[in-house]
Amino acid sequence: MTLKRVVVTGIGALTPLGKTMPETWHNMINGVSGAGPITQFNAEKFKTKFACELKGYEATDYFDKKEARKLDPCAQFGIIAATQAVEDSGMDLEKSNLERIGVIWGSGIGGLKTFLDEVSDYARGDGTPRFNPFFIPKMIADITAGHISIKFGFMGPNFTTVSACASSANALSDAFNYIRLGKADAFVTGGSEASINEAGIGGFNALHAISTRNDDPKTASRPYDLNRDGFVLGEGGCAMIFEELEHARARGAKIYAEVVGAGLSGDAYHMTAPHPEGLGAKNCMREAILDAGLKPEDIDHINTHGTSTPVGDVAEPKAIMSLFGDHATKILVNSTKSMTGHLLGAAGAIEAASCVMAVKEGIIPPTINHFDDDPDIPKLNFVFNKAVKKNITYALSNTFGFGGHNASIIFKKFDE
Repeated sequence: MTLKRVVVTGIGALTPLGKTMPETWHNMINGVSGAGPITQFNAEKFKTKFACELKGYEATDYFDKKEARKLDPCAQFGIIAATQAVEDSGMDLEKSNLERIGVIWGSGIGGLKTFLDEVSDYARGDGTPRFNPFFIPKMIADITAGHISIKFGFMGPNFTTVSACASSANALSDAFNYIRLGKADAFVTGGSEASINEAGIGGFNALHAISTRNDDPKTASRPYDLNRDGFVLGEGGCAMIFEELEHARARGAKIYAEVVGAGLSGDAYHMTAPHPEGLGAKNCMREAILDAGLKPEDIDHINTHGTSTPVGDVAEPKAIMSLFGDHATKILVNSTKSMTGHLLGAAGAIEAASCVMAVKEGIIPPTINHFDDDPDIPKLNFVFNKAVKKNITYALSNTFGFGGHNASIIFKKFDE
């Protein structure tokens, strides 16, 4: 069978760098850090007292009070991003076959705040079960996809992918495959996460996974720097409209980029640590390149997983060197987590959106906060501290998750 072509026709984002994709992109290419002291709870007794929070977010700016009470922040962020993406796509829903439009969403944790609040209230009580009737539907990870479909009437395939930090990258991959196989005309796809709370910060502190650079939060997320000490927790959501090319053409849609390949793999190595030589990362990049019908030397840019952890930041560049050989040093490599922080299950979506914008605009956002080279990290063509302007034809986005889940997706500058 002939596979259909898939394009990106809409983007929405609510991130630590902005309340829309244009605002987020502006701050990305200008090297703005989204980190700052935690405001959502008193973090005085926590090892980490900062995060990449949304700025000036009020649920009632987007939902009425009654509706907001029924939605965990994870779902709120997803609905907002999806709404922006649908509006950006210019899709006329009254003229669309809603049975051919679906939602594939990603979230690694889901309604953590809801779970924390409900269980804490129960623990403080006398043992009498007094749970909110919305406890379960607010908490479950799949509910965001359901809310998005209900809001717009999308009756195509509808589900959520859960693969830790690779969740939304898996969602994008699935949406891409369903469309090119002819199973749907379009998808709202992406991810959201809302884990900046006592349980999220405390849990990652217990894992020694997040930075404790409390004296200087804005420079704490420093992928590939010698003195990195862990990632910075972020929150938010990002959505894209993936659409079959002829369907997009028929309605005169603007096209950001083409989706051309996706690869998935498992490390089969460790619960939280990547394979030390980046074997799983190498395999999923290779599979994405093969899927796109490309050669390694066709790739111009890689937005790496690049979390700012001591082990992960060594493994991924090793994988790039191993797969790309001599071409590896010609690829423009960055990590936008240096600015957004790590959005966990939503990371893959916002980083893929960065690749889409890089392809469209010919600008590679920087990896900020680089001060000293790490001799253990292969010397790739890192975009450190300042954006680089360059025409990009193919951009690859990497996302990896606890459990050894790996996903890569490739975007191409659109041409007829």
